[in-house]
Amino acid sequence: MSRARENRWLTITGIVAVIFLLGAPQVLELFTIINLTTALALALLALSLGLIWGFGGILCFGQTTFFGVGAYAYVVAAINFGGTSWAVVVAILAAAAFAAVLGYFVFYGRVSDVYLAVITLTVTLIFYNLMRRTSGPEYKIGDALLGGFNGINAPPLNVPGYADWFLFPEDVFYVAMATLIVAYFGCVWLTRTHFGRVAVAIRENELRAELIGYDIRLNKLGLFTIGGGLAGAAGVLFANGVGRVTPDVFNLYNAALTIIWVIVGGRGTLIGPILGALALFYLTSGLGQQSTINNNLILGVILVVFVLLVPRGIVPSVIELWDARTGRRREFSRRGRRRPRSRKRSGASTEVHHEG
Repeated sequence: MSRARENRWLTITGIVAVIFLLGAPQVLELFTIINLTTALALALLALSLGLIWGFGGILCFGQTTFFGVGAYAYVVAAINFGGTSWAVVVAILAAAAFAAVLGYFVFYGRVSDVYLAVITLTVTLIFYNLMRRTSGPEYKIGDALLGGFNGINAPPLNVPGYADWFLFPEDVFYVAMATLIVAYFGCVWLTRTHFGRVAVAIRENELRAELIGYDIRLNKLGLFTIGGGLAGAAGVLFANGVGRVTPDVFNLYNAALTIIWVIVGGRGTLIGPILGALALFYLTSGLGQQSTINNNLILGVILVVFVLLVPRGIVPSVIELWDARTGRRREFSRRGRRRPRSRKRSGASTEVHHEG
């Protein structure tokens, strides 16, 4: 896709997003707005994985680790600080710092892609089992009891600088939607910078990028850290959407579901993981209202179908079909413009022949 067409689609995406941001709370019910806030948080999580996997080639099977670290850090900090103004910053920094530490040992240890996926998944499951064993009163950080498998209540967001001025669910939706828009366009900008182009070059051919002179370990670490920070921000939004954080944020189901979102939406795009997360969130929510078909079975079938039949995902496949269709239209248009001119030239040559 050319840069001009890409910019046009980005403009359309931004306009639609802003219209939805301003209009949704005016027409949707409160319960729908709360669910939508949770969906937007998961979409931001999908975007974080879409960035590091789609543009950096880093298959992180434990992106929910940073998601959960951000959620727990936000709740613990908010309880101890008596407000959420600095808790949000602490949550994002904690998730990014943990991603940086884990990424340092993984990338500078020259761990291959397969083992990286196994390591990140293992870390996620360690967190899951660890947080489930924090039920006693002795398991606390400052004034915040971790709560074990029951989890811990999440303080609602407040206006920065005003600890007693809490945001209503509609206001939290505005924050979540605005955060997703800023994160999306920020990631688009990042992929167009020199750093982003180097990340794509490393994804395509790691050895060639290293021979050219790029520090592939440092570039991967930087992208991995940014993805961790985005996942931490998603954890903050998720905690406010659900109102409670439990160890289930680290479980295997959520870790696999994040991978499925990116595969379905389209790896190598940024809007694809967002759309995949939103679509599957509402699909699983709808299926959860019935007991005839198991949700995991449906998700498994979706994953197999997309891997075998639509391996590039929805968004890249739709773009390819659109380009092919518009290309055929242009070709037909060119042929239609050529025919009258060819007839005129043949008629002129006939007239010259008769005159001779």
